Amino acid sequence: MNTSLEDARYVSLATFRRDGREVRTPVWFARLDDGYVCYSAADAGKVKRIRNTPRVRLAPCDMRGKLRGTWRDATATLLDDPASCARAYAALRARYGWQMWLVDALARLSGRDTRRAVIALHPEAP
Repeated sequence: MNTSLEDARYVSLATFRRDGREVRTPVWFARLDDGYVCYSAADAGKVKRIRNTPRVRLAPCDMRGKLRGTWRDATATLLDDPASCARAYAALRARYGWQMWLVDALARLSGRDTRRAVIALHPEAP
């Protein structure tokens, strides 16, 4: 099955270690402006790797990371502007509805909601 990014429920986000090895992680994502957004714990490995190099790859996948389409090269940036982060969360809430609401509620209860990083993903033209 060759699913497009637009039709996928999850995207495999491939980040790169300093030695060049790839680390893949399935994440929720949403369309925003000319790219996509996702979020992670601010101290997660993928966030550290993005700080090191903004080069990433994206591919549609299932919740376990099984690929459902082809890879696309992209650039990742960490958003720190509160307005941009709010827009990103609004896009994720619009896409994932009650599931995102539940994740947000649990994050607020545990205090993890303030320790998140928002990632903007900008795929290269196909």
